[in-house]
Amino acid sequence: MRSIKDYLLLFVKGLLMGGADVVPGVSGGTIAFITGIYEELIDTIKSIDPARLKLLFKGEIKLFWQQINGNFLVSLGLGIIISLKSLASLMTYLMEHHPIQLWSFFLGLILISSIVILRQIKQWSVGVVVAGLVGIALSYGITSMAPAQTSDSYVMIFFSGALAICAMILPGISGAFILLIIGKYQLVIKALSQLEFDVILVFVLGAGVGILLFVRLISWLLHKYHNYAIALLAGFMMGSLNKIWPWKKVLEFRLNRHGEQVPFIEQNILPNNFLEITGKEPLIMQAVLYMAIGFFIVVVVEKIALSLKK
Repeated sequence: MRSIKDYLLLFVKGLLMGGADVVPGVSGGTIAFITGIYEELIDTIKSIDPARLKLLFKGEIKLFWQQINGNFLVSLGLGIIISLKSLASLMTYLMEHHPIQLWSFFLGLILISSIVILRQIKQWSVGVVVAGLVGIALSYGITSMAPAQTSDSYVMIFFSGALAICAMILPGISGAFILLIIGKYQLVIKALSQLEFDVILVFVLGAGVGILLFVRLISWLLHKYHNYAIALLAGFMMGSLNKIWPWKKVLEFRLNRHGEQVPFIEQNILPNNFLEITGKEPLIMQAVLYMAIGFFIVVVVEKIALSLKK
């Protein structure tokens, strides 16, 4: 039986998970793993099945709530939601006004996170190394594609929610990272910060369907092929670094669903060519500083999470 202090602790862990999932590079699943609630989280999600939903429809609300571990879900979920909303507004502002510093910070986060994840591999083998290299190749190929990739339709937003939530519960890859890869990070962050309820609702519906369909598969893969799965995920993150590269030139623009002009196809360029090509300062020293901060923030998050572990 949990006490009020226990539920407050779960709320704080939810804050950490939500903060992690806003940032492309730190996984909410990883936070759950190192704070000692990952298995309970997976088991709780798995418990929401047709048999227990029948209890709800029969009016046996108390029994339903107990069997799905409802207090756990509410305490953790409230922390996640509050963290997502507050940080979403900050991310929108930074993407508009300080893009080089922000993406440099993300670059550092993703690089160090992928290294941290590799430490979870219990036994190295040729197959594990190959899995990592395959992850790098696949991710680099995907992120090198022109973002004709995805529209801003409700169908794509629904699909994005399903993918992002599956990534969120993996100890190694963040939902925000997946949204970056498929070109939906800025759309979702803006929707959260400006409370665009239509986008949020469709995204949440996709997330709900995705987590119910894939949680058992994810659990099975991690338990059955743990080392290969972790290597693949770490490789996937490493291969994505070209997507996060701070210095880009825009080759083509497009209109988003709000009629605003946004970058459509971008090309990575060297920082020493950035001023000549774009007319903007490359801010190299600031970029290095924020990359270093990105490195250290992962260490700080790990230490905080471990201090909260029972």
